[in-house]
Amino acid sequence: MNVYIKTYGCQMNERDSESAAAMLVSAGHHIVNSEQDADIIILNTCSVREQAERKAIGKLGILKKLKREHPHMIFGIMGCMAQSRGEELLKSVEHLDFAVGTDNIHAIPEIVEDVIREKHKIRRDDRKGADTPGIDAHRVNAEAGQFNAFISISRGCNRYCSYCIVPYVRGPERSRNMDGIVAEAAELAEHGIREIMLLGQNVAAYGLDGVPPPIADDNSPFAELLERISAIDGIRRIRFTSPHPAFFNRKLIETIARLPKVCKCIHLPLQSGNDRVLHAMNRHYDMARYMDTVRYMREKIPELTLTSDIIVGFPGETEAEFEDTLRALSDIRFDMIYSFIYSPRKGTPAAEMEQVPEEVQKNRFARMLELQNGVSMEKNQPLVGKTLRVLCDGVSKSNADLWTGRTAGNKSVFFPGSPDTTPVGQFIPVRIERAAPFALYGKAENPADIL
Repeated sequence: MNVYIKTYGCQMNERDSESAAAMLVSAGHHIVNSEQDADIIILNTCSVREQAERKAIGKLGILKKLKREHPHMIFGIMGCMAQSRGEELLKSVEHLDFAVGTDNIHAIPEIVEDVIREKHKIRRDDRKGADTPGIDAHRVNAEAGQFNAFISISRGCNRYCSYCIVPYVRGPERSRNMDGIVAEAAELAEHGIREIMLLGQNVAAYGLDGVPPPIADDNSPFAELLERISAIDGIRRIRFTSPHPAFFNRKLIETIARLPKVCKCIHLPLQSGNDRVLHAMNRHYDMARYMDTVRYMREKIPELTLTSDIIVGFPGETEAEFEDTLRALSDIRFDMIYSFIYSPRKGTPAAEMEQVPEEVQKNRFARMLELQNGVSMEKNQPLVGKTLRVLCDGVSKSNADLWTGRTAGNKSVFFPGSPDTTPVGQFIPVRIERAAPFALYGKAENPADIL
C-alpha cells in the first residue's frame, strides 16, 4: 500500500518519520510524496508548542473529507501528541485509526496490518528502552544525491524545565548502546553518507542517564562517541543537537576542538539572561556558569560558531529581567538565535505561573530580534571577500536561480550553480560577495574542491 507521512516539529521527529518509512518499506509498502496518492496517511505530531498541536488537529479535520471520499483509507498519528492525547483523539476523531506513541515507532508496520485485518482502532504508547527495533532503520538514496543523515543517540529527557512538555511525552533519558550507534554510522558511510547529525533531547548527557549536574570535567561519554564516529572512513562532517549547558563540560569542549570532523558550530540553549528566570525555568545553571562555558569554548575553539535558543515573555519576566537577556545577547554575541515567545503547555509548572501579557511579549520579541539581527550581521560581514568550504545541498527552496550549502559553522551560503559544477553532497569553494544577518551570498570558484 502507498503511505504518506507528514512530519511536524523537530529533527527528532524527522528522524522518527524516516525510521517508520524505512520499516514500512521493508514490510512491502511504498512511500509517496502526496496524500492524494496514499492509501495510508500518518501524521507525526509535535507537542512542544501549542501551534504545532493546532496544525496537526487542523490537518486531521481536513482529512475527514478525504476519508468520506475514500472510506478504505487508513489514518494514523504518531509522535508526541499521540503519546499525550492518543486515547482522547481516537475517541473524538471518528476517522482516526491508530495512535502510536514516541517509543513505539517500530510497531507501526504491525499496527497498520492489524488495522487492515481487524478494522478496529489501535493505541500503543507504552515505554521502551532506547535501542528499540528499527531505531537504526534508514532509507539512503545516494544516487539521488543524499549525503547526510540523522542518528538518534538517546530518547527522552530528565531535565524537567518548567516550560517544557518533552519529558512527559518522551519519557526519561535512555541512551542507546554506543557500539550500535557506531555501527549505524559506519553503515551509513558505506552507503555514501558524508555528514551525520547526532540527535537527542540532551546529547551532552549521553551515557549519563539519570546523573544530575554538575558533571565532572573529565566525564563525557558523548566525547567518546564523537571520537569513535570520527574514526569512520567516509564520514566528513559530524554535527549534533541539542546539548544542555549544565552537561557541556571541559572534556567535551576539548574533544570538539581536537577532532577536525566535528563541526565547530555549537548550539547551546541559554533561554534567558537573568538568573531568577533561569531558576524559575529549572535550567540547573546560572549566567556565571554559562559565561564560563562560553569563554572556555572560545578559548579552545577560536573559529567557533555559537547559536542559542531564547524564550521571550516567560511567566513573571519583568522588564528589567528581559533587559538582562538583551545585555547577555550583546555580551555573548551569538552568530544566530532561535527565539520564541513563551507558549504555555498544559501540565507543565510554568503554565500555572503568572503570565506576561501578549502585547508585552510581542514588544520584547521585536526588540530582541532587532538587536540580534544587528549582531548577526556584524558576525557575518567580515566573511565577505573570503573563500569558504561549503557542502552543497542543492537548489535553494526559496530561490530556484540559486544553489545553497552550509559551512562547517552551519552558515547558509547561496550561490549560482549547476549539476555539473556544483554537485550535491560535495565540498565547493565559494567566494563570499555579500552578507546578510542569516545568510551569505557568493560565487563558486573553480576547480571545485571535491573531497
